[in-house]
Amino acid sequence: MRGREDGDGVIDSLRRWGTGGATGLTILALIVLFVTVYFWPRIFIRIQPGHAGVLYRLFAGGTVVDKVYGEGLHVIAPWNHMTIYDVREHVTTREVKVLTAQGLPVTVTVVARFKPERDVLGVLQAGVGPDYAQKIVMPEVLATVRRVLGTYSFEEISQTKRSLIQKLLTDSLAQAQRRYVVIDSVLITRLSLPKFMNKAIETKLEQQQLAEAYTFRLERARKEAERKRIEAQGIKTYNTIISSSLNPDLLTWQGIQATRDLATSKNAKVVVIGSGRKGLPLILNPDH
Repeated sequence: MRGREDGDGVIDSLRRWGTGGATGLTILALIVLFVTVYFWPRIFIRIQPGHAGVLYRLFAGGTVVDKVYGEGLHVIAPWNHMTIYDVREHVTTREVKVLTAQGLPVTVTVVARFKPERDVLGVLQAGVGPDYAQKIVMPEVLATVRRVLGTYSFEEISQTKRSLIQKLLTDSLAQAQRRYVVIDSVLITRLSLPKFMNKAIETKLEQQQLAEAYTFRLERARKEAERKRIEAQGIKTYNTIISSSLNPDLLTWQGIQATRDLATSKNAKVVVIGSGRKGLPLILNPDH
């Protein structure tokens, strides 16, 4: 009987142990499931197209500078952190006040196109961070714009040398930029003057237009006077030629010719004899 009781005790102990172990495994599984669900966004990292990631390891040396994580799904420990960068081209527009070579203050609208260097994102993350555009790109762009545009006049910036200046800006930034950011181009899209300068330019243009109109009127009057002088000279020359060819005998002969032509016409006429020895007859047509 004693042996039988001892055997039943062992079986009961094993049964109780198995029941307790299953409960423990269930609790452990629930804890793991809860932790996984709670830390899901920190464990499963999805990197979208056109982006790349830099990993920070809390217990393994910090930022990983020699590896960049590409597009797709990545699994990391919940105590680590993945910083995701947009490695596509960025466009930023800023306004900057510049003094031209004439000392004229102008406001320039600058459009900068840039992107981070993908292979060295880890260095960018460790040295600058995700706000690299505000920290290093735009300050460098604006400083270069002020320096380059300060050597040109307003007319050269706005008209004659716009493309040359933009190329010079891009080349200068390409030489000065940090190695983990690529600045593709810098464009000048707008120039604006202070209000008082705009008013002064408008007044100057208005006066210039008035002066040109006055000059035009003077030139037109001068040409009209020249035309009249030439016309008068022609009339004078004509009269001189005619006067030199006229004499009393020629005039009498012309009168006789006219009288004969009228007398031979078929229309009815009234003839009035002129006075004097050389008076010519006057022929009138009563029907007209």
